[in-house]
Amino acid sequence: MTRAAIGATVLAAFGRQCLVRTDAGETLHCRSRGRLLHPACGDRALLGRVAPGEAVIEALAPRSSEFARSSRFRTKVLAANLTQVIVLTACEPSFSDELVSRVLVAAERAALPAVLVLNKIDLVERLGAAREALAPFRALGYPLVELSGKLSAEPLRRHLGGHRSLLVGQSGMGKSTLVKKLVPDAEVKIAEISRFLDSGRQATTVARLYAVDERTEIVDSPGLAEFGLAGLSAREIAAGFAELATHAPHCRFQDCRHLAEPGCAVRAAVESGAVHPRRLALYQRIVRLEKAP
Repeated sequence: MTRAAIGATVLAAFGRQCLVRTDAGETLHCRSRGRLLHPACGDRALLGRVAPGEAVIEALAPRSSEFARSSRFRTKVLAANLTQVIVLTACEPSFSDELVSRVLVAAERAALPAVLVLNKIDLVERLGAAREALAPFRALGYPLVELSGKLSAEPLRRHLGGHRSLLVGQSGMGKSTLVKKLVPDAEVKIAEISRFLDSGRQATTVARLYAVDERTEIVDSPGLAEFGLAGLSAREIAAGFAELATHAPHCRFQDCRHLAEPGCAVRAAVESGAVHPRRLALYQRIVRLEKAP
């Protein structure tokens, strides 16, 4: 390589186009060299400068973690080198506990701890139902942070310190409001990212990394309508349902999928009250929809 190598972090990526922050603090517009490099938000990259304000990504460092969703046709890495996942829900609009479960399966698969956030708790008439929907997750030990993002993000900030956290959730959960509370100049940075996207595409279609402070970063991701887990086996999906994984070793058959097999210890645990029936129903729905072997 004839150019001086520059270390950088990918702030946002769209195809082969990227916005990066160099280790010296400069923001550069980049493209990846060759079709074998697939940068993701959070990647560590080695750059070669080609013009003022522009560079090319020559190489990517190995990832310590990656968080991805998969359809039958492609896998999309939302972000790399994370240390935790923040799953955002809200009192209004209603959220999908299936989507929450799918995100938690992916977090377990990536060996990343997860924190649940319940936003808009000022809507007191909806608070009880939202808490009830999240009760099975709390019973499993997932931390739950309750807040009203339009008033303050401080309850969440205490869980972010020293982490690179992916903020993920459905549209309408109040993610943008939270990000702006945590990163006051987020709108300026969103505009900066928008400028590098092709043909006027909105910045909300890509994940983007922000520094909260010197030790803390968050990755804002597009609002989710679905979260695919294609390619995972029934056993891998069950690993994301901690209470099911506890009982699974006691099934009669080692390859039990906990659907209709005889001698299933997981279904027996539901009948005895040891496992919440909604959790088994969610697991079975995901396995059937993903056609997991």
